[in-house]
Amino acid sequence: MPKKLTSVTLILISVLAINFGALPLASASAIPASKTAVGTASTIGGTPDILVTPVQGPSVTQRLTTRTEQSWPWYITRAAGIVAAISLIALMLSGIGLITGLTFKFLEPLTAWATHRAIAMAFGVSVVIHIVALLFDKFVPFTIAQALIPYASQYRTVTIAGHHLGSLYVALGIFAVYGILAIILTSLLWIDKRPRIWKLFHFLSYLVMIFVFFHALYLGTDLAHGIFRILWIIFGVAVAIAIIYRLRRAGST
Repeated sequence: MPKKLTSVTLILISVLAINFGALPLASASAIPASKTAVGTASTIGGTPDILVTPVQGPSVTQRLTTRTEQSWPWYITRAAGIVAAISLIALMLSGIGLITGLTFKFLEPLTAWATHRAIAMAFGVSVVIHIVALLFDKFVPFTIAQALIPYASQYRTVTIAGHHLGSLYVALGIFAVYGILAIILTSLLWIDKRPRIWKLFHFLSYLVMIFVFFHALYLGTDLAHGIFRILWIIFGVAVAIAIIYRLRRAGST
């Protein structure tokens, strides 16, 4: 092979090797691995070669995975609470509509009762999920006793007019759960056999609504401020008006 051609070939091989990192002009070991180092290694052809070392530590994907694994109970608790709040509003309004007859203007009687029952089932399931997921939360840990016994928890204690009321809003949520349980059991067992007792227990739903309203208003993450808090207050006022109308109607008959 001619010497001139051999020289050109060696030059081309050297340039390619440099560009693809086979023959680095600067030692990467000299750059700290804990930082991202950027430096000019060569100026062949007027274009500098940059050496970059990656930052040590978990990747973005790994950080997101870790955060999801640690936070999934909070996301489930939050989602179940939102479903419970929406279904409770619908349950209260549809129930009052069944008694006053307003619901029958939009739905046939059988459809109306079936819809009310379906909403009640969705509400009960969402409440159970809301409580169970809370037991797995690592950021706001709750024991079974704290989730089921009023004032056993010290989460967000309340002081009103100088009086320490403990975890009032958590306790309201627990009281609401027991009220819901009483309503469900009497509806399953006594709605046909003992209608008067069932009706008396069903009045607990109004008290449950009050407890859940303040429980969500002061503990709900999505109801802390903004449009969702305003909407929750508006719906709460609407249900309160419907309850007053229902009680006045019951008192006049």
